Amino acid sequence: MGIVPLERALQLAGDVDLDLVEVAPMARPPVCKLMDFGKFKYESDIKAREARRNQQQTVIKEMKLRPKIDPHDYETKKGHVVRFLRAGDKVKVTIMFRGREQSRPELGFRLLRKLSEEVAELGFVEAAPKQDGRNMIMVIAPHRTVKTAATAATTATTGRGVGTRERENEPGQEPAGAGTPEQ
Repeated sequence: MGIVPLERALQLAGDVDLDLVEVAPMARPPVCKLMDFGKFKYESDIKAREARRNQQQTVIKEMKLRPKIDPHDYETKKGHVVRFLRAGDKVKVTIMFRGREQSRPELGFRLLRKLSEEVAELGFVEAAPKQDGRNMIMVIAPHRTVKTAATAATTATTGRGVGTRERENEPGQEPAGAGTPEQ
């Protein structure tokens, strides 16, 4: 309609039983539209809800270690970290120091550096190791390709549907359901 005085715009809105909604208040002159404000608000709420639904939730898993961890225990904990990273989750690795161990933070740095090097193909160090009181904390995040591969693996099906399994036969055995039909 072009530039219209405020009184004329309000009269036009009243004539067609709609609301005068200011769309761009910072523009000179301000831009307004004639519309049903309730419907506009409802549609904007729906769009906001859709945007929230499509957001990806970041999950942070935590793995706690000690500076004098046994090699087998370390391998087990590293396996958990690898599993978390493959699933697309971030991992917060915490090294807990007790007593005199607090005077040797380099043990914790060495352990965290070793872990980050061993899982480098799956993730990268998002937050470098830092001392936080009695604990030393490092955050490892998965690479983008790992995240997309993890989501693709969970949504992919084998053609038989999710959760179904065919019975596997031993060599030399007839397939299940084969043979003579029963009467």
